[in-house]
Amino acid sequence: MSTPSIIFKWMALAMVGLVLTGCGNLTVLDPQGPVAEQQSDLIMLSIWFMIFIVLVVFVLLTVMLVKYRDRGNNDNYDPSIEGSHKLEIIWTIVPIIIVTILSIPTVTTIYSLEEAPEVSEVNAGNIQVEPLVIHATSVNWKWIFSYPEENIETVNYVNIPVDRPVLFKLTSADSMASFWVPHLGGQKYSMAGMETELYLMSHNTGTFNGRNSNFTGEGFAEHRFVVNALTARDYDAWVEEVQTEAPPLSEEEYAHLMVPGHAEEMTFSSTHLEFVNHADDPTYSLEKRAELGYEALNPHSREGKAYEMPTLSQPIDTTRTYEVELDDE
Repeated sequence: MSTPSIIFKWMALAMVGLVLTGCGNLTVLDPQGPVAEQQSDLIMLSIWFMIFIVLVVFVLLTVMLVKYRDRGNNDNYDPSIEGSHKLEIIWTIVPIIIVTILSIPTVTTIYSLEEAPEVSEVNAGNIQVEPLVIHATSVNWKWIFSYPEENIETVNYVNIPVDRPVLFKLTSADSMASFWVPHLGGQKYSMAGMETELYLMSHNTGTFNGRNSNFTGEGFAEHRFVVNALTARDYDAWVEEVQTEAPPLSEEEYAHLMVPGHAEEMTFSSTHLEFVNHADDPTYSLEKRAELGYEALNPHSREGKAYEMPTLSQPIDTTRTYEVELDDE
């Protein structure tokens, strides 16, 4: 390889490295709770183990290239070689060992994450605390959070106390979505007609971004929410404030949340679980959409181009309908 080509190659690598330094911190490697910490540790274990394997392979490759390079003296070279049974056994067993080494911590972590994380107490060590139960319902393109014990419902944001496990019961009113808060833990799917569970917990106060990580169509990019991790005192104060000052959620208002579109943050002093649970009634949203005049449209049709995706705000206008009216041509 000529000197200019070598210089060009290293300049290109340097430019790539410079561009990559502009990337922000990887949130999955910045855990703010025990669930995310376990997953981050597993990711780093896998990365370092794979780096070790790559280094070993490159060292062996270098040895082979140097030791068995063409030296111009091939008088003793015999191409009729059967092979090495010893090497064949080694390169069969080594991958099995690698997979086994990676499988043990992976399986252990997966089973550990299916249980509520323990809370660290100064005088009592790690103890089990009753988790806070929150129902998270996805609907194109909003997230609805229901607190059955507190009788509170929020839209596109959720408040949780720090150092207390939270059990999210996930379901969907329509498309299959994926509930993901990278700072607090990995994703899990929400599907209509069934319920999945995900434990999360935050060690630190702060606001963490969550989103749907499963593509669900036109409004997918804005299918987001925020998680506010509060101290126990601030959380209790918020619960008391909502219970006394926020309006209750009516079924008429909830029907409008079923229509595909976006919504601003909302807070209610009652939950939709009083009249529907989408894990038990997967067609509820379709029925409510039909009652409000909404129908799915081809975005390339005249009707589809004329339709404006709603962005709901509180209080919800319950007199609104969603039929598409075309101007006469």
